[in-house]
Amino acid sequence: MFTARKLLLCVLAAALAACASAPKAPDKIPTQLVAFSALPPGEAVPSEWTAWTMSRLRARSQYVLARDGGPTVLKGSARDSASGLLHNVDVDLQERPFLSWRWKVMDLAPSEHSPDDSPVRILVNFAGDYSKISFKDRLFYDEFRLFTGNQLPYAGVMYVWGSKTPVGGTVNNKYTTRIRMIAVESGRGKLGKWIEETRNVAEDYRRLFGEEPGRVVSVGIMTEADDGDRALEAYYGDIAFRSAAQR
Repeated sequence: MFTARKLLLCVLAAALAACASAPKAPDKIPTQLVAFSALPPGEAVPSEWTAWTMSRLRARSQYVLARDGGPTVLKGSARDSASGLLHNVDVDLQERPFLSWRWKVMDLAPSEHSPDDSPVRILVNFAGDYSKISFKDRLFYDEFRLFTGNQLPYAGVMYVWGSKTPVGGTVNNKYTTRIRMIAVESGRGKLGKWIEETRNVAEDYRRLFGEEPGRVVSVGIMTEADDGDRALEAYYGDIAFRSAAQR
């Protein structure tokens, strides 16, 4: 029975599983993400980056192409809002295991309890055999789909700017073991600065899930703020998968 408690859990988990499910896939799925730097500031966000709303109970965060001292980047703004953008992609990590990006965070959430509060997130979603998912997780997946109309991925690795979790620390999603977070940055020391990141996604996946990763099916980003009295801003540079030779 879909109880009120389960409904609440789905609402909360939708925010934690930010950008975790895919919109209707295009006829031809790209093998690389559309670069923000290829477009002039002020234009509409590329259609490949599809708006993703976790709950009709939350307002949407705002995303615009902007200039910030260099190439065009994506600016995310949130005030008591939670939504993201999702880009379908088809990537074989045996060929391109590295994910590179730039990001800048202007401030952290007032209540810095965990990486879940991070105003900047990048989530890599994976294909896989859903029959291998535990019974408990499958129940949650069914409830999430019933409430939101969206399907969670087989697995997801979320890169965040942590608040209390130290750099390199990992945190499991509270509601499903299939989405796990890594704090790539942490604390307030680098706020307001552009930071370049590179992660070996294949190695991160193996460490978190203890199995070989499937193909990457989508990448999501999200800027969220739970405090209605305080706006948070984050900036995202180009996000790209690379081979070892391209690093």
